[in-house]
Parts: sequence; C-alpha cells; structure tokens
Amino acid sequence: MSKRIKAVISKLGLDSHERGAKLVASALKDAGMEVVYLGSFQIPENVVKTAIQEDADIIGLSCHSGEHLTLVPILFEIMKEKGLRNIPVIIGGVIPKENVEELKRLGISGVFTYGTTMEQVVEFVENICSK
Repeated sequence: MSKRIKAVISKLGLDSHERGAKLVASALKDAGMEVVYLGSFQIPENVVKTAIQEDADIIGLSCHSGEHLTLVPILFEIMKEKGLRNIPVIIGGVIPKENVEELKRLGISGVFTYGTTMEQVVEFVENICSK
C-alpha cells in the first residue's frame, strides 16, 4: 500500500485571491491526497514550518500579487536551512510568461498559469511525488 501524498497549499505574500488555490486544494483532495490549506497572507517561514510539521510531500504556492520573484528565493533559502531540499514546490497564479524560466531556475518544479486544468495539476503532482 502506497502512502497518500500530502500537500501544503498556500497563498504567498500580500494576496487575498484564494479561488485558484482553493480549487487546487479541492482537486488534490478529490484525487485522494491529503491537503493542508494555509490560506492567504502567508510568509515563507510559515509555509516551511507547516511543511515540516505535516511531513509534506509537496508545497503548492499561489501568487497573484507579483511578489513571486521576491518570495520564492526566500522560501528556498529557508527550506535549505531546514534541510528540505527534496520537497518539490509548484506555483500558480498570475505569473508572467517571462518569469517562468526564472522560477524554474530558482528551483520551482512546476509553474501553472491561466488555462491550466485541475487535471493537469493533479497529474503533475502525482507524477512528481511518485519519483
């Protein structure tokens, strides 16, 4: 019997647009995953702390505020300090196309922008967490 995937989903930074993050959390739950949803206005420290406490397999971030290129490096630095090098991090939201490669260079495993289906997110999470 395989372990259920556990995801921590969070809105990062000064962003209250929760619809997309809540849809992803619901889709992952419907696919049989365990989801811890942190809600809006989270800082990187809280996301990492929760991932450690919950023994998360993946972190999912949503950002509509444009703070992603500022907050993602901070998140990865804290993850490194805490020894969480092997937990994949995905992000979705209003991410300009010209930022996608930079986010991947920073260590983001998957970037989901407008038009991504919930099926695509679920499949990506299942695949990356089964490696």
